[in-house]
Amino acid sequence: MAGVSEGSPSPGALRRLYDRCMGWISGRHGEWALFLIAFVESSFFPIPPDVFLIAMCVAIPAKSFRYAAICAVGSVLGGGFGYGLGFWFMDSVGMTIVNWYGLTEKYQLAQRYFLDYDVWIVGTAGFTPIPYKLFTITAGFAKSNFLTFMLVSLLSRSARFFLVAALIWKFGPQIRKCIDRYFNLLSILFIVLLAGGFLLIKLVL
Repeated sequence: MAGVSEGSPSPGALRRLYDRCMGWISGRHGEWALFLIAFVESSFFPIPPDVFLIAMCVAIPAKSFRYAAICAVGSVLGGGFGYGLGFWFMDSVGMTIVNWYGLTEKYQLAQRYFLDYDVWIVGTAGFTPIPYKLFTITAGFAKSNFLTFMLVSLLSRSARFFLVAALIWKFGPQIRKCIDRYFNLLSILFIVLLAGGFLLIKLVL
């Protein structure tokens, strides 16, 4: 894959990690496993929590919203941890994570986004397939307002995970393929709505 450094996880390693995580969420401590995966993914873990959230929602649709809440809380708290890494340990831990994923160029781009949009750009990363961890770490390095960062993260991550849960709860396991196929389109729609909301705030205030 272009732009991925030699230290990035290989497909085989990712598959083994995925299988192990699936085993964890299938056990009696599955909810705690989902929380932990969502937490660490916000700063360094390579696999998005969505795949595990979908698996748990498909297994027990009645608990879909509970799983979404667990995923959202874990992810936002993990985002706060990523913020701390960028704020206090950017030159050591933060850049190690960025370089390991081959995101150095994207990190420089993210810095420019923060100059233009400040912490609000996190709303886009929190909902879309853009690596959320890149923006949590960069937000800390840019010393963005922490409370605003956490609020935007809560809104965007909750929107993402509750949308997935709602679709599975409403339509059942068959919606899984539709989510995988059209998630990027849904992301674009969310960005348009988010941008409109920011514009409205500016006009009102």
